[in-house]
Amino acid sequence: MLRPVIRFIKRWLPGRDEVRHPGRFARQSVAMLRREYQGKPLEEELVNPDPILQFESWFEEAMRVIRDDPNAMVVSTVDEQGCPSARTVLLKGFNEEGFIFYTNYESRKGRQILTNPNVALTFHWPDLMRQVCIEGMAGKTPESQSDAYFRSRPAGSRISAAASPQSQVVASRRELEDRVRELEEEYRDLDAIPRPAHWGGYLVRPERIEFWQGRVNRLHDRICYTRKPEGGWEFRRLAP
Repeated sequence: MLRPVIRFIKRWLPGRDEVRHPGRFARQSVAMLRREYQGKPLEEELVNPDPILQFESWFEEAMRVIRDDPNAMVVSTVDEQGCPSARTVLLKGFNEEGFIFYTNYESRKGRQILTNPNVALTFHWPDLMRQVCIEGMAGKTPESQSDAYFRSRPAGSRISAAASPQSQVVASRRELEDRVRELEEEYRDLDAIPRPAHWGGYLVRPERIEFWQGRVNRLHDRICYTRKPEGGWEFRRLAP
C-alpha cells in the first residue's frame, strides 16, 4: 500500500542534484510547461466590424473575470538604433481615437517615443486565453487631459511622480525617499501638488489591432483589423 505513495512523493520531491543546483530543475522543466487552450470560438460573423467596440466587449469580460490589473498592457518601443524595449503599464482610457496611458515623458520609453512614435501594446488575459496586440503611433494627450488625470490620482502617487527621475540612475532608495519627504514638506496641502511638466499622457492611435483566442491543439483564432487608407477598418483571419 505504501509503495504507490512513496513513488508519488519521490516524483515531486527534488532530487539530490536539484538541491545542489536549484536553478537546473527550472531550466530543464520549462519546455514541459504547457496547457490545452479551450477558448470560445472567434468567428468572423461574430466579431464587431469596429475593432474598438470589439476591444470594449473583450475588456468588459476581462474586468469581470480577471481579479487584478485587467488593464495591464505591455508597451513596446524602439530606440534610434532600432533596438526594442518593453515594459508593463496600465491602460487608463480608450475611445474611438485610441488607447491612453500616463508616464514620465523623460523616461526611457518617453525618450524613445520622442524619436520614434511607433509603438505596440499587448494585452494578455490568460484566464480567458486571449491576447490583443495593437500597433500604432503615440502622441501626447492635451495638457488639460493630463492635468485632470493627475488630479484624480492618490496624493502618494502624485508625490512619487514628481519625486522620481524615472529611468535615471539613483544612488539609493533613500535618495528617492528623501525627495518624497521634501515634497511632502513643501506641499502640506497634498491636493495642491501640481502636475510636473515632464509627466503626462500618451494616446496611441492604432493602425493594426489583432485579437487572439487560444483554441484546442494550438489551432488558435486570430482576427486582424487594419485601418483602410480611405478611413474605417477591414479585418481578416490569420493562420495561427
